[in-house]
Order: sequence, then structure tokens, then C-alpha cells
Amino acid sequence: MKRLILISAITLMAAAPAARADQALATSKACMACHATDKKLVGPAYKEVAAKYAGKKDGVATMVGKIMKGSSGDWGPVPMPANVNVSNDEATKLAKWILTLK
Repeated sequence: MKRLILISAITLMAAAPAARADQALATSKACMACHATDKKLVGPAYKEVAAKYAGKKDGVATMVGKIMKGSSGDWGPVPMPANVNVSNDEATKLAKWILTLK
């Protein structure tokens, strides 16, 4: 039993830096100026975005497109501008991170 608890704790600790690193990426790319993890700011909470795209085959690709090219009308009248400072790899990392927020 102690071994199982230890393995679980190690797994959780290993996942935590990745989550922080992706939130750090979101912060560095100005995403957090309009979005928060669990509450609506200018744009929807990332948890709402995760719920919308969870389990969709093209969810990550759709999110990457919206991050890089912007979008309008999906979450209300305020458009999301394209983030020209985000590479495709960074947008993919952000999309995958957002989908982990439930």
C-alpha cells in the first residue's frame, strides 16, 4: 500500500511542473491577459474551452487554428485576435495543456 501511495505521489509531482510550464507559456504569450484557468475574463475560462473540445477528434487542431489565426463569435461578441507570437508547436502545447484542465 505504501508503495502505491509513493508511486502516485511521484506521478503527481512529475505532472505538476509540466502544468506550470504550460501556464508559464500561456503567460509569456499574453494568453492569460484575456483568459484564466477557472473564470471568465475577456475570453472564456480555459476549463470551459477544455469542456467544449474534450473528446473531439480535431479538438487540438481546431484550438491551434484559433490560437494562431484568431476567431470570432464562438464565445460571444468579443473576437479573439490572432496570436502572431505563438509558433505552431507552442500553440499545440497550449491546446494540449488546456485540454488537461477539467
